[in-house]
Amino acid sequence: MKRLLSKGRGKWVCTPKDFLDLGSRAAIDQALSRLTKNGDLRRLGRGLYDLPRTSGVLKRPAPVDIEKAVAAIARRDGVRIMPDGIVAANQLGLTNAVPAKTSYVTDGPTRDVKIGSRTIHLRHASPSVMAWTGKTSAPVAQALLCLGSKAASDTRVVTTLKHKLPDAVKRDLLHNSSGLPSWAVPIVQSIMEAQ
Repeated sequence: MKRLLSKGRGKWVCTPKDFLDLGSRAAIDQALSRLTKNGDLRRLGRGLYDLPRTSGVLKRPAPVDIEKAVAAIARRDGVRIMPDGIVAANQLGLTNAVPAKTSYVTDGPTRDVKIGSRTIHLRHASPSVMAWTGKTSAPVAQALLCLGSKAASDTRVVTTLKHKLPDAVKRDLLHNSSGLPSWAVPIVQSIMEAQ
């Protein structure tokens, strides 16, 4: 509980692996089970727990932060996970399309994972896509890959990205542009013009 409380309510999703330095796997599983039965922890799904914060408006536990749950799945399963391209394109203002499912790409297997009342879809992606994991320009690369080669002829893509992206992200995108398809390189070059 000390470790959970030090992270803050609603700020961390944990797995049994996060506590293996404290005891055996069986002891950790038993402790998490007891804490869940006592109402101190909330079980979100197989091997996923959090210390929920209470919503001041609803007066009940607030929904889990999906990004934190996805980070816990990545730690637990030893895989890399990034938001899917359509999500990134929507967040960057490149499309109005909103995915029907919460979707991510991973270097792990394709599967659906239940987190609380929500289901997230993990789709296996190629090594070239997953090479963007951890880079600040990863959402831009994901968005461009999702939009496809038609993005190269859409001037709104360059205009939007030129205005929305911080300089550090633009530089990271240029630095890693060798990982993009050839049709996307001119887009990156146009984004960098007139800095």
